Amino acid sequence: MKSNRLKAVVLVFGVALFMSSNVIAQSNDRQERKGPPTFAELLKEMDANEDGKLAKDELKGPLKDDFAKIDTDEDGFISEEEFKNAPKPERKGRGN
Repeated sequence: MKSNRLKAVVLVFGVALFMSSNVIAQSNDRQERKGPPTFAELLKEMDANEDGKLAKDELKGPLKDDFAKIDTDEDGFISEEEFKNAPKPERKGRGN
């Protein structure tokens, strides 16, 4: 009888430990998510020809979709100043 009780306690403890570590890992993932990227991060990620400028053909996502709105001086590139003043993309709702 004591053996079964001990097994049950160990099993419950193991499940509780597993569940708590899973929850902690998920909360850490949420904390690592940060705000929008900086202009320097975008250059590093998207500036394919490494000319220090962001052209429309180098972009993807909302930056590419709203290129005409963001490129206010219409020179064909997004500058750091234009990026800082760009309209923020609308957030998509969850599962609606």
